[in-house]
Amino acid sequence: MRSVLIYSLSRLALFAATAGVLFLVGARGFLLLALSILVSGIVSFVLLSRQRDAVSSSVTERAGRIRDNLADGAAREDSD
Repeated sequence: MRSVLIYSLSRLALFAATAGVLFLVGARGFLLLALSILVSGIVSFVLLSRQRDAVSSSVTERAGRIRDNLADGAAREDSD
């Protein structure tokens, strides 16, 4: 789950950097928040695709392990 943490921190850093740049440009209040969310989302879609793929694969693997553990537990319970 390290990849989830790295991806989340990267998204937060992009948001903060975008907000900082927009603040220096003169955006304030709701406009600053809305533009920061929009711009950082677009930039992270492009720049963080590799990290997003890593998060997706780790979540998929984890879900598969949980599903297998549940199936094993159910099979053991049925055999008893």
